[in-house]
Amino acid sequence: MNYFASIDQGTTSTRFIVFNDIGEIVTMHQEEFPQYFPDENSVEHNPIEIWDSVVNCITKVSETFNIADLTSIGITNQRETTLAWSRSTGEPFHNALVWQDTRTQDICDELKNIDSLADEFNKTGLPIATYFSLSKIIWLIRNVDSVKNAINTDDLCFGTIDSWLLYKLTGKHVTDVTNASRTLLLNLETLQWSDSILDTLKIPHSSLPSVLPSMTHFGSNKQLLHNVPITAVLGDQQASLFGQNCITEGEVKNTYGTGCFALTNTGEHIIYSKNGLLTTVAYQVEGEKPKYALEGSVSVAGAAVQWLRDNLNIITESSEIESLALSVKDNGDVYFVPAFSGLFSPHWDESARGVLVGITRYTNKSHIARAVLESVAYQSYELIESIEKDMDTTINKINVDGGMVENNLLMQFQADIFDKQVSSQSINEVTALGVAAASFMHELSLPLNEMDNFIIKSKSWNPNMNSKDRDKYLKKWNKAINKSKKWT
Repeated sequence: MNYFASIDQGTTSTRFIVFNDIGEIVTMHQEEFPQYFPDENSVEHNPIEIWDSVVNCITKVSETFNIADLTSIGITNQRETTLAWSRSTGEPFHNALVWQDTRTQDICDELKNIDSLADEFNKTGLPIATYFSLSKIIWLIRNVDSVKNAINTDDLCFGTIDSWLLYKLTGKHVTDVTNASRTLLLNLETLQWSDSILDTLKIPHSSLPSVLPSMTHFGSNKQLLHNVPITAVLGDQQASLFGQNCITEGEVKNTYGTGCFALTNTGEHIIYSKNGLLTTVAYQVEGEKPKYALEGSVSVAGAAVQWLRDNLNIITESSEIESLALSVKDNGDVYFVPAFSGLFSPHWDESARGVLVGITRYTNKSHIARAVLESVAYQSYELIESIEKDMDTTINKINVDGGMVENNLLMQFQADIFDKQVSSQSINEVTALGVAAASFMHELSLPLNEMDNFIIKSKSWNPNMNSKDRDKYLKKWNKAINKSKKWT
């Protein structure tokens, strides 16, 4: 039997997972790492703690599994999170600025006023927003003395988390096209960094990683990985798209994690959204043309459940939310918009903030728990609605994955609000499976339709809500959304 593995570096934890060649998990280890909040607008990670978590996960797995028996390894990662480090020493100059970080809003406002770059930014497929890497790079240049001092030397490296891990593992300063397409710096047509943006903003070309296909030979590490080749790198949502076998144009997946992300494969066609979505690279096989995707991004999904647990202490474990929400028959006319750091797709309103509306003396914590769960479904509905408009099509089935798929109440409500079938796999680690299988297929030169061999469908939810109730819920949600906008 063949084995392949993934380093799955997420926003709150890292995992190393070994799969066999029918897509089953053989062994895994997961380790959480700290989140840092210097102020109300800032979210940071310590790059050394992230690297240590990777080393610890691989080391723990190696106690029961021989790493040398792996055919290949893939890396998938939280996207947009950005850091700077020394090429010569490998030491970071500052904590990583996480994708959720909004301290760079003033920089984004500046960028929006540079008329000469408007066309160049359009070619990246992304709106100017704090979400993406560019404003984080500019912030590091302006605010970190060691970065300022290194700006005119060859010692400065900027990168996303995939680049950081590849550098630590292989010594190479590289990234893949999916992660590069999340920086607001990559021309989607040429798949090269935009010279105009870099030159205008005085970002040294040498400080950025080389851009490689998603499936190619990235290198390896003798001590930690026993020279098993790293042959695939995919940003987490692209890895999930691949893991859901959405390799045909028009297929859609929705992932429920810290945030919520819906992607549809648009094939070799670059479709620039007119409905608040992002245009991004889905994946690229070495020697082939890239495949593109439309993406809808929601910043707060599972993070809202963590907020109930950690900030309000309404629950002690995230898993308790379903039973609490089920203790009432409906939301009691309570709606929650988790715009903790503004609204992403399709609204793109950085001034929005979270609201909890419809509260009466009748409201209790069960209604609030239910409203939190339902907010995830409403936000996902908006993403799928935008995809259908941009693609000029009707989608009948949504492939879903992520930790929140285990919540049966949420998935049924999601099917009801979508008015579509929702279908999951037998394992939730679809992101890790996607990049691990991609590495395996590339290493053995297998066709991509072999991905189907690794997938076991688990459960489906069919819509069971009448259109009158559905329309009522959506009308109230839209009312709540409007109340959250332009708060700051």
